[in-house]
Amino acid sequence: MVSTKTPICNFNKPAIDFNLKGVDGKMHTLADCKGKNGLLVMFICNHCPYVKAIIERIIRDTKELKALSLNAVAIMSNNPEEYEADSFENMQKIAKKMDFSFPYLIDETQEVAKNYGAVCTPDFFGYNSDLELQYRGRLDASHKETAPTNVRRDLFDAMSQVAKTRQGPIEQIPSIGCSIKWR
Repeated sequence: MVSTKTPICNFNKPAIDFNLKGVDGKMHTLADCKGKNGLLVMFICNHCPYVKAIIERIIRDTKELKALSLNAVAIMSNNPEEYEADSFENMQKIAKKMDFSFPYLIDETQEVAKNYGAVCTPDFFGYNSDLELQYRGRLDASHKETAPTNVRRDLFDAMSQVAKTRQGPIEQIPSIGCSIKWR
């Protein structure tokens, strides 16, 4: 497991379309996932300790962002042959067990992750209503362990700002996580 940090936000870079299978068995595109005030694209997986440390906060924050008409989608791009926990069947189990309120999609060819420039799990890409990148930072101060409950909610605060103003914060702290497991 290699720990990796995300690059600095490339403001206004357009979101890249995708057409991926969800744990619900349906195909999902960028347009299907977009909310009126934007979209949060999250690259996550099931086995990563960084994701496990924050998954309940991801679920909380995405539900609260949905109330601001900002939707979320999670994409799993790891090679499941390397980690069985990341198989499609296990994605379905996790999504059901955790009651994901967002689509959870598999990127079997890893092309979507490559096109987005995703480097780790979790890797967050926050887009405004015109699908222009406004946030590429961390969820909060958590690493492999969940941070205390009173820490600043970096992602939630940034995406709330994006939903209201269409602009993300200039200062962003990179996300950190396990490197994507490439084929």
